[in-house]
Amino acid sequence: MKKDNNQLVMTLLKGRTFIVLILLVIFFSFASSSFLSLNTLTMVAKHVALYGILALGMTFVIITGGIDLSVGSVVGLVGMLAGGLIQEGFTFGDKTLYFTVPAIIVLMLCVGCLIGWINGIIITKLNVAAFITTLGTMYICRGLANLRSNGATFASIGGFEGLGNVGLKALGADWLGIPAGVYVFAILSFMAAVLLNKTPTGWHFLAVGGNEKSAKLSGIKADQVKIWAYIISGFCAAWIGLINTAQLSAAHPASGDGWEMNAIAATVLGGTSMSGGSGTIIGTIVGAFVIGVINDGMTMCGVSEFWQKIIRGAVIILAVIIDQTQRNLQAKMALQARNESK
Repeated sequence: MKKDNNQLVMTLLKGRTFIVLILLVIFFSFASSSFLSLNTLTMVAKHVALYGILALGMTFVIITGGIDLSVGSVVGLVGMLAGGLIQEGFTFGDKTLYFTVPAIIVLMLCVGCLIGWINGIIITKLNVAAFITTLGTMYICRGLANLRSNGATFASIGGFEGLGNVGLKALGADWLGIPAGVYVFAILSFMAAVLLNKTPTGWHFLAVGGNEKSAKLSGIKADQVKIWAYIISGFCAAWIGLINTAQLSAAHPASGDGWEMNAIAATVLGGTSMSGGSGTIIGTIVGAFVIGVINDGMTMCGVSEFWQKIIRGAVIILAVIIDQTQRNLQAKMALQARNESK
């Protein structure tokens, strides 16, 4: 009977995020009569995509036993760089060069990957703790975002027909009634799931996070795996910088402030262990929906922003506690199974 109870508890723990999502939708449906309206659902989907794409990158980082606090600032920096290129172009000497929107998107994705690569190099080659490294790059990126315009906003990112740099706003528009960011989220989620579940590289991420020494002994280049995790995180953050700028039709240096907490919360809620070695893309997607529903639901119910921060913090702590409970129960059940087999 005790064994059956443990299995039931384990099943509930594994499905906890989906259960919480259903309960939240039911609760906010009663708390606000307009929560299930088409406009609200579109708004939630738009925000879920933003948190979700960031969380996809964070999943790879946390699976390898790391953390990336810089992603929110990368969002702001990429937005400012993209907005500046559209509004002012790139000036060298007495000439100004204007890039097409596809070129700007590629350049900004490269910026995100570069920042992730720098984080990875400092962490692996200089042996600086991930928390300290990404905390430092968080401040550096935020400072660079402000320096780009001395703290001002690029209020027009529509581009100019004659210069051939129009089109970025399409990333913030609705396609067939669905926000463009949702399509990007879906594509990146599929790619991330294939990478993590269907390739040897995905197993390397999990192995390094589970036991780095054993992974190295088995021939896995742990440093390269970690560096790639941060590159993926920077790549995802750059996408959010572009999408958020397109949605706002403006670039502001404070964009993305604190969003790294939403990404971490969605990742941990989705079952990715903070100690590394386990996690799923599906779990992260559901976790992003939970964070999106909580944030938008509380806003619609008139909950103070101060209380929202408290609740988000409590959610992160609770998610870690539940994760630790699940790991302890798994270890206990494995021990019981070994004893019974003797």
